[in-house]
Amino acid sequence: MATSDKVMITCAMSGSLTTRRQCPAIPYTPEDYAQEARRAWEAGAAIVHIHARTDDGQPTYSAERFGQIADAIRATCPVLLNFSTGAIGLPMSERVAHVTEKKPHIGALNMGSLTYAKYSPKRKDFVFDFVFANPFSDIIYLLRKMNESGVKPELECFDTGHVTSVEPLLDMGVLRHPLDFSLIMGVDGGIAATAKALAYQAENVPKGSTWKVIGISREQWMLVAAALALGGNVRVGLEDNFYLPNGEMASSNGDLVGKAAQMARDTGREVASVDEARKLLSLP
Repeated sequence: MATSDKVMITCAMSGSLTTRRQCPAIPYTPEDYAQEARRAWEAGAAIVHIHARTDDGQPTYSAERFGQIADAIRATCPVLLNFSTGAIGLPMSERVAHVTEKKPHIGALNMGSLTYAKYSPKRKDFVFDFVFANPFSDIIYLLRKMNESGVKPELECFDTGHVTSVEPLLDMGVLRHPLDFSLIMGVDGGIAATAKALAYQAENVPKGSTWKVIGISREQWMLVAAALALGGNVRVGLEDNFYLPNGEMASSNGDLVGKAAQMARDTGREVASVDEARKLLSLP
């Protein structure tokens, strides 16, 4: 596997489930997002992944709110914007309206269904446990909307079969090369967070594609190291993990991006700028 010298760093700034009770740095307001995006960009992120929140921290799929966040970020830094489309119980039109109306550079697209859970050994119980349904009919709907809007899909894969789900979509013509994958690891119900499993996933990504690892919780740093060695890209941020490798809680998303950038340089790779990321992702 050829190793690319350039590493694209994506920062997932908030997620939809985390709260300030868990980590005080989680952004809620558009101004919070703008400040966190700038910190991430200054530390080396070329892309920010966005789940919108209301001012009191509740998740929202309001296109207006996504637009407010996007405008605030654009006013502070040139980072590329990636909007989430993952949601439970929302009509498909509401899951994608913010993408079609606000037209970010990238739209996250979940590539299959799974039991999405988080288990607490301390509690001997699940923190949350639900079925995240993403049938092909929904995937095709989202892809067509993204294609019409000129938004590049980011193919989010939580398990091995999700990578090969691209094959019928390519044959139908609703998905086109070059592809961009996110290999998500460490969700209870999905693929395990191990370097061996990441190597397997990366090996199955079609040639000519870009890919990144998304490691959930503190396994993130081991997976960042593995992805860097395998020639992949990385995602870090408070959506996935609050802590630096030394166990200290990050004071901002910039802390996590800065550590990922340092790790990339320590392995002899260079951090991609926004313009370099555009080229690597074949964005206009």
